[in-house]
Amino acid sequence: MTEAPDRGDLGPGEFYPVVGVGPHPLPWPTDAHFDPEHLELGDRRNVVDKYRYWSVEAIVADLDKSRAKLHIAIENWQHDLNIGSVVRTANAFNVSAVHIVGKKGWNRRGAMVTDRYLHLMHHPTVAEFVEWSQENQVPIIGIDNVPGCSNIENATLPESCVLYFGQEGPGLSPEGIAACSQILGITQSGSTRSMNASAAGAIAMYAWAMQNVHGKTN
Repeated sequence: MTEAPDRGDLGPGEFYPVVGVGPHPLPWPTDAHFDPEHLELGDRRNVVDKYRYWSVEAIVADLDKSRAKLHIAIENWQHDLNIGSVVRTANAFNVSAVHIVGKKGWNRRGAMVTDRYLHLMHHPTVAEFVEWSQENQVPIIGIDNVPGCSNIENATLPESCVLYFGQEGPGLSPEGIAACSQILGITQSGSTRSMNASAAGAIAMYAWAMQNVHGKTN
């Protein structure tokens, strides 16, 4: 019988060896942003090298210095499994905040604990989300392939905005569509009406970054 592989080097939900570093050699650094537990036991988190051995609080504080003006909002009426994946992508783009619209509890598995490094806001209703956007002067741009939508490839995405995503399957709710200043779809050539919500989120965030980060001129 083949012996089962030792999975001690695998992180939760991952299928490859965890990257990272072992215990920090002595003497330990004494700067306030370091976490004594990580210094002692090693840091196996999925963080960039700059943040090795840092505490979560210190990482968040440092990220706050360079947050994008982009916000992400996701409707949560059915505990959609895709929400976590959208949150993980939002972390990669260091967005200002992720807004959960609907039920407060959401499926965090796909986030792979990246939500710890983000600012999360909850709005029980679409109306309350709209109220927040108006008070903060952040336009809501819906991402959904609905009749009459424009193409994201040809759209101008403002630096300060919130990209609003619906549930997997039904897409944005009627109330959500009504809340948007514009609806943008992703051009597709296959047989299905729409793609996976987490994939659409990644494409939309990258489209925003190509205009406002990578393609921005000083």
